Amino acid sequence: MASPILPGTGLGSGLDIGSIVTALVNSDKAAKQTQIDTQTKSNTLKISGVGSLKSALTAFQTALTKLGSTTNPAFAGFTATSGTPSILTATSDNTAVAGTYSVVVNSLATGSKVASASFAGGAASAIPSGTLKISQNGTDYNVTIPANATLQSTRDAINSAQASNGISANIVTDSSGSSRLVISSSKTGAGSDLTVSGIAGLEIDGTQPMGANPSASASGAVNGVATDASLSIDGLAVTSKSNTVTGAVSGLTLNLASVSTGTPPAAATVTVATNSTGLQTSIQSFVDSYNTLMNTINTLSKATADADGKLTVQAAFTGDSMPRALISDIRGVLTAPGAGGPLAVLSQIGVMTDQNTGNLAFDTTAFNKTMSTSGMSGQVQQLFSGTDATNGLLARMGKAITPYVQTGGLLDQRNSNLQTVSKNLSDQQAALDLRVTNMTATLTAKYNAMDLLVGQMKATASSITSFFTSLNAQKSNS
Repeated sequence: MASPILPGTGLGSGLDIGSIVTALVNSDKAAKQTQIDTQTKSNTLKISGVGSLKSALTAFQTALTKLGSTTNPAFAGFTATSGTPSILTATSDNTAVAGTYSVVVNSLATGSKVASASFAGGAASAIPSGTLKISQNGTDYNVTIPANATLQSTRDAINSAQASNGISANIVTDSSGSSRLVISSSKTGAGSDLTVSGIAGLEIDGTQPMGANPSASASGAVNGVATDASLSIDGLAVTSKSNTVTGAVSGLTLNLASVSTGTPPAAATVTVATNSTGLQTSIQSFVDSYNTLMNTINTLSKATADADGKLTVQAAFTGDSMPRALISDIRGVLTAPGAGGPLAVLSQIGVMTDQNTGNLAFDTTAFNKTMSTSGMSGQVQQLFSGTDATNGLLARMGKAITPYVQTGGLLDQRNSNLQTVSKNLSDQQAALDLRVTNMTATLTAKYNAMDLLVGQMKATASSITSFFTSLNAQKSNS
């Protein structure tokens, strides 16, 4: 904070009052200012370090999530490919077996869609109040219909209450202006038909098809009742409640998209093969992400020499126990046994720890040697992805860093403490600035008073001197 404007040379004393006051004030505040500046610099460095570490951990966490994706698994021991993806696609897990399969899709699984009888008044038609009951597979879903309801507000009530259950409603209006309430379900498979009851005019038996050109009073299933998917795998008949077919072939999931065409229907060939190349790429991605995190932690923790190589420059976490605890937690996951099976630790697939840097190194020659053993691709997948959502290396690594990076976690707590210190230092600076201002004003006032007094004394001395000079002159002339 700037000091107030001071007078320059005193008119009475001839002293440089401004320089004297500035020197005295600076001498008084120097020790405290140095303390505040040093602590502020250190605290700011730590705040920046916390932010950098959290960003690095978040990036590593994102990489782990991507590698552990269940929809696009990076550590799939096998790859399943479809020769006709327009008919179906396929994915595999670590229990798959290499081979080929001929699949014909006869029909897709369908859900239930039902329509009410026609309402001549359109969407504004009045609907009695009460409880509308939508039943499916023995489960009742109730929707409260208030007084003064219309067909449109009934639709909205269904959507609001049953969206989470996969049930939705809409209104279809024909060319005459008459409207029907159409209710659909996202659940597929035979037996998932909807029935509606409880409100007069909205009774629907979804097990009965409406058929073509229904009468105004007709209600029922639109486009037929719900059905199972029908397909054949290597000539063996298979049915499925869903268009995602699991369990028909061990370790293989078929995602049906359309019906096979042609006479006879053309089969889609699904090929399952080991995924050594993909696994090697994914392991390298894991190693690179890990090393990036370790390099960041080391940079934030290790003191370095200055440009002259003489003084030691402290890093944000130099001497701090948190990075050491974090590294210990992460390395503990690397050395702990995995989900079971022949592969228990990373060293068995060529991933080793560099004793000098602490980083990981991937020996692809050792990896390919391990992969030459039959069944190892599935074991690599199990090592990283686990047999459940918690025991794989990726999940355990994510769990180890969560306490640090989560909202309200260790890094957030550390940042909160540092922000408190920052606020305290700002308060100290404000108090010191106020002290400097007050001290400057006080000393300036004192020195100005002294200068005035000296001026007055000089004036008095000059007057006396002039008097005696005049008196002497008179004596000389007499």
